[in-house]
Amino acid sequence: MLKFRAYTLALLCTLLLLVSCSAPAVACDQNNSHSAGWVWQGGGNTVGPLLYNASVYGTQGVPAAANVPGSRYYAQSWSVSNGNSCWHDSKGNLWLFGGDGYDGNGQFGLLSDLWVFSPSLGKNGEWTWVGGSTLNGQPGVYGTLGQPAAANHPGARGFSQTWTDSDGRLWLFGGYGVDAVGNSEDLNDLWVFDPSIGRHGEWAWMGGNNIGGGTSVYGTLGKLAATNVPGWREEAVTWTDRNGNLWLFGGNGVDAVGNQGSLNDLWKFDLSRGCGHYGEWVWMGGSTTVGNNSGQSGVYGTLGVPAAANIPGGRANLVSWTDNNGKLWLFGGYGVDADGNWGILNDLWVFDPSLGKLGEWAWIGGSNSLGSSFGLPGVYGTQGEPAAANIPGGRLNPVSWTDNDGNLWLFGGYGLDANGNSGELNDLWKFDPERGRNGEWTWVDGSSSAESDAPVYGTLGVEAAANTPGGHSSAVSWTDPSGNLWLFGGLGISANNGEQILNDLWEYKLSGEPEQQGGPQGGGGQPGCGGQQGGGQQGGGGQQGGSGCK
Repeated sequence: MLKFRAYTLALLCTLLLLVSCSAPAVACDQNNSHSAGWVWQGGGNTVGPLLYNASVYGTQGVPAAANVPGSRYYAQSWSVSNGNSCWHDSKGNLWLFGGDGYDGNGQFGLLSDLWVFSPSLGKNGEWTWVGGSTLNGQPGVYGTLGQPAAANHPGARGFSQTWTDSDGRLWLFGGYGVDAVGNSEDLNDLWVFDPSIGRHGEWAWMGGNNIGGGTSVYGTLGKLAATNVPGWREEAVTWTDRNGNLWLFGGNGVDAVGNQGSLNDLWKFDLSRGCGHYGEWVWMGGSTTVGNNSGQSGVYGTLGVPAAANIPGGRANLVSWTDNNGKLWLFGGYGVDADGNWGILNDLWVFDPSLGKLGEWAWIGGSNSLGSSFGLPGVYGTQGEPAAANIPGGRLNPVSWTDNDGNLWLFGGYGLDANGNSGELNDLWKFDPERGRNGEWTWVDGSSSAESDAPVYGTLGVEAAANTPGGHSSAVSWTDPSGNLWLFGGLGISANNGEQILNDLWEYKLSGEPEQQGGPQGGGGQPGCGGQQGGGQQGGGGQQGGSGCK
């Protein structure tokens, strides 16, 4: 998969340069004023002399103002409202795991550290190093299938998929990382972290392989089975539905016959099934193969009309949301349009699990065809004003949030601006699914030009209308209990050295309410942190995980 990813990224960068150079010079950024929303809350506003910021771990399990995860991208995170973002627990704590970045010694590599951020601690919130290693490249300690233990932890990894279930447990699937025997591989292992177990929470290996390279076992469409399992994949998207089931779509990975490419398969993990109540996978739609084009074409149907035959094309590097009605949304990424063309997409889809036999997709907006272009520019309209014609440009690896009113928010990524130029973006968008015939986008903040995406940090902890993050992609995000939007790290524009790997922490305030700082957290006590770090690696070769039964 490294060769496939390297080839794909090289081709992408070359074609984006061609798109940028040949783009017509349409209007410049028409309105670069900012909403009074962004607050820089921590991390570096510059990168150090070595062009990175190392992790400061402090004491395991002890929050401190000086603690901070190092510069990283493609990290893993959790959210109760959005499968692509950090999770906040009942105390408002926010969780982060691994990624590609810098460890405690300033060495770059795949990380396995688990962190929790508590917004209520100190002046601007505090990080706690919970578990995992302070060094990069560490193998996983899998333990016994289905059994949590203080010594267990996933190996270092990035590009993974995450969910939060209705019991507040954090789930992790696959990605590219270090397996049980210390090899760097593409993974299909399934993990769960329960913050309520033991002194500081514990991991359990719940399925998939403990060595790399696991292939998909699809079984029968719509039929749960203990032997079903998605194959290894990276950069897919996830959702948690109203019933607490975990959903997975697409990504770069391997199909049923061992071919690599961009997938468009849809999976559900039903936590209520399986002996021992460990859950079972069911293949819910899409293709079991990537086909001759290394990715299946999309079947778009009629705009706004759900149908059993509709399906997004194969893709990765996309973004997802869950709305207040339990529908599942996705946008963009790098993949295949209706005509079999590869490029950076800006199509918007919604999946309704309640329709038909297995749920149905509807194409809601954006283009179903790239035509002769490699990606389509954004239509920004007037800042702050929703319109049916507005649409973000094609992009890779943005971040997303769902607010308390059910609006879908999108920030940044690497893609195309209003002029068709490519770069790291810092535009902030809101989509209201209830507005108009098929919902409407509003350009809220940031620049409509990739050439005007420099950050304005302002003063730490102080909200100001001029504040804005620089362009970011491959970052992580979450929504806090007050409905405010948070952003951390990724690849982006620093204040002093151009494009770098970042560890800055931002909050976009939607609630308009002053935040309570300091003092005890709701529910009392400190976050469940500081799990024991496991040592060594599991011997005996690879194992195939089933349903995780005792």
